[in-house]
Amino acid sequence: MGRGKIEIKRIENATSRQVTFSKRRAGLLKKAQELSILCDAEVALIIFSSSGKLFEFASSSMKRTLSRYNKCLDCSETAIVEYEVEKQQSKEVNILKDEIARLRMANRRMMGKELTGLSLKELQHLEYQLSEGILSVKDRKEQLLLEQLEQSRLQEQRALLENETLRKQVEELRGLLPSTERPIPPYLELQPMENKHSHIKQDIISSNIGCNCLFEKQGDSDTSLHLGLPSDSCRKRKAPEASVSNGSRTEIAPS
Repeated sequence: MGRGKIEIKRIENATSRQVTFSKRRAGLLKKAQELSILCDAEVALIIFSSSGKLFEFASSSMKRTLSRYNKCLDCSETAIVEYEVEKQQSKEVNILKDEIARLRMANRRMMGKELTGLSLKELQHLEYQLSEGILSVKDRKEQLLLEQLEQSRLQEQRALLENETLRKQVEELRGLLPSTERPIPPYLELQPMENKHSHIKQDIISSNIGCNCLFEKQGDSDTSLHLGLPSDSCRKRKAPEASVSNGSRTEIAPS
């Protein structure tokens, strides 16, 4: 007859528990040694009893095996973390792909394409969305136009203020500078004063001398004195003077 099946649970009897621990510990150590020899495996076994005693077995070195175990544990944890990250990223990528596909379909329907699969209610909702969008676009357009108009008004006011400021500065500069607006004198006044006065003096002296002589010779003669006549008029009047006889009237022109 075969051995009966033993229920795996904690043995309440302390003596029986200690006996079972000793037997199974020896069997476990034996199996670990056989596994390392037969399979050329690196085996390390650590056992702590209920009383706190340590029992261990290592096929090569316990420290080396533990160091190797820690390295592999770190690598496995890193690999697990990377796998979880990749899994999460792939999940997010799939969600984003679905969202992009949905948005593209909504955009095409907004353009009036691919409407065959929509019901009457969905078409009405789409129409409402389009009308709301058009109203929003018009409101934004009016707002931009008003803002541009306001900016134009502000620029116009700035330009007017700048022009007024410049005009005041020009008036102040004109008030500080001496006035250069004088009437242009005639041609005769531009001649040198000394020559002009000397010429007039000579004409007056010669005229006075001529008048005195004529009054001495002809007391009742009608004599007219012309002073300061232009040279052209003198030339014109010389011709008739040459033909005039020694009458009662004599005209004397300045030389």
